[in-house]
Amino acid sequence: MKTLKSFALLILVFLFAGSVAAQTADEIIGKYLDAMGGKDKLSKITSLYIESTIDVMGSQGTIKSTTLNGKGMRQDIDIMGSVITSCYTDKGGWSINPMAGSTTAEPMPETQYKSGKDGIFIGGQLINYAEKGYKAELIGNETVANVNAFKIKITQPDSSSALYYFDPGTFQMIRSVQQAEMQGQMADNILTFSDFKQQDGYTMPYKIDMDMAGGQFTMQMAVTKVDMNIPVDEAIFAMPQ
Repeated sequence: MKTLKSFALLILVFLFAGSVAAQTADEIIGKYLDAMGGKDKLSKITSLYIESTIDVMGSQGTIKSTTLNGKGMRQDIDIMGSVITSCYTDKGGWSINPMAGSTTAEPMPETQYKSGKDGIFIGGQLINYAEKGYKAELIGNETVANVNAFKIKITQPDSSSALYYFDPGTFQMIRSVQQAEMQGQMADNILTFSDFKQQDGYTMPYKIDMDMAGGQFTMQMAVTKVDMNIPVDEAIFAMPQ
């Protein structure tokens, strides 16, 4: 009898392993979008305004981010007496970075725009990714903060790519890895997400840790305020002349 029970348990283990292995990239992304609130809910969010506190290499500051779904996303970082602005629209991007010697608005470099352009959508790069011509590939599992996370690679038509990691228990995205420009060089920008909270049916991380270029630049962000579906003047996305 003991042998039969052990055999039955072994069969269950193999069946469970098979069901996990049977997950596809499309299914995992679908469950991730459901965990955020569902595609229908995300499509009905007209705007998202987020305020956060940040710690950048020991310096304190704030971030104010405004997204008008599908049209534009603007982020203003106030730190060390300077305000750094990055703005993406469905047509292009611009930025102001006094810390890099730029006190007036300048068109965003193409590589920077490509890496952040999907931020204009609530749900980011993974909303309607197939319709944009992006390819999703499940390339295995990797441990992230003691979680054996699903690892998915998203490749754009121009061959640029990003990696996303999902908790198999909650299907929340717990990490992303994307190439970004740092001091004229491309480097891995690693974002780790935690402290997920729901507001009006929309779930998002309230804590984000950023590690860039192997720790050469780090930032910790904590969300303090979220407003949804508030009026947004599209003029804030226009590049100052």
